[in-house]
Amino acid sequence: MPRFTIHNNIARANTISKEYYTSQECFEESKEKIFAPSWQFIGDSGLVTEPASAYPFTLLDGYLNEPLLLTKTKEGMLHCMSNVCTHRGNLMVYKACQLNQLRCKYHGRQFSLDGKFTSMPEFKEVENFPTEADNLHNLPVFEWGNLLFTSLQPTIPANEVFKDMQERMDWFPMDQLIFKPALSKDYFVKANWALYCENYLEGFHIPFVHAGLNQVLDFGEYTTEIFTYSNLQLGIGKKGDVCFNLPTTSPDYGKQVAAYYFWVYPNMMFNFYPWGLSFNLVQPTGVGECKVSFLVFVSDESKFNTGAGSGLDTVELEDEEVVENVQKGIRSRFYSHGRYSVKHETGTHHFHSLIAKSMG
Repeated sequence: MPRFTIHNNIARANTISKEYYTSQECFEESKEKIFAPSWQFIGDSGLVTEPASAYPFTLLDGYLNEPLLLTKTKEGMLHCMSNVCTHRGNLMVYKACQLNQLRCKYHGRQFSLDGKFTSMPEFKEVENFPTEADNLHNLPVFEWGNLLFTSLQPTIPANEVFKDMQERMDWFPMDQLIFKPALSKDYFVKANWALYCENYLEGFHIPFVHAGLNQVLDFGEYTTEIFTYSNLQLGIGKKGDVCFNLPTTSPDYGKQVAAYYFWVYPNMMFNFYPWGLSFNLVQPTGVGECKVSFLVFVSDESKFNTGAGSGLDTVELEDEEVVENVQKGIRSRFYSHGRYSVKHETGTHHFHSLIAKSMG
């Protein structure tokens, strides 16, 4: 297994070794070292709107492949748990439904909607039964507005991971965001998930790759702020562009902010625009492949598809072309790593540092 180190001083640092993007061993090890402990997006609260309902899903389908179940009890409490029966491993719930209890269709083991074991036929003679291990494993649920997140093996509390973004955007109407499935889309990119993320993490390429976006953002005023588990690229609009009407309590009050581009380790992107949120989830599917879900949440229809938050499909295709060619290029025997722009690539340096720390 390759060892990864990134120098703390960006002016002296090399970018992460190309092995991270090309090694099957790194790809497999990242499952447990990076993704299993991280907080991941489940969906929005509309998945279980009614009391006594259940929604089965697979966390990072195609990579972690963990069968999970989101439930809402009769009292309206949300729970996230393993969707695997503790008897013989059958899936508990096959499709979204309403029900009063969870009952395995294999041998009839039953659980309450919070995952607690309640009964099992033909088990009277079994000793030391039931125990805590017979309950469905519960996972934490973190709610921010209508957005839901969970973690398989949380090592860092969600409040620490999301706090910098939450504090900066505390004025934003998160509870008014409405998911728009018709406007949302999946993109299948022939590049390692990390290459896609690091492309997002620097505005350095905007003047060269995104002619349309460059027309509405003032690249000279583009800044990056680094936090512990996230970072922010602040997109300043040009005169006359659609920008946020910021409250006086915001640290950005007085600036022409056209977009807040927040990235949260390892694979989530929160793009805040005056019309709402474009949430991007980067899902690894292979060493040189990933799926990127663009999920659109609108709070102000009148501003939709304006300013920096317009033409997102075009921007995505431009990014895809670049990262797919990088995936091809880094396989060259003449490339091992690069260097960072001290001014423009602090976000990418931060990302590589977190990967190196996670991988050990």
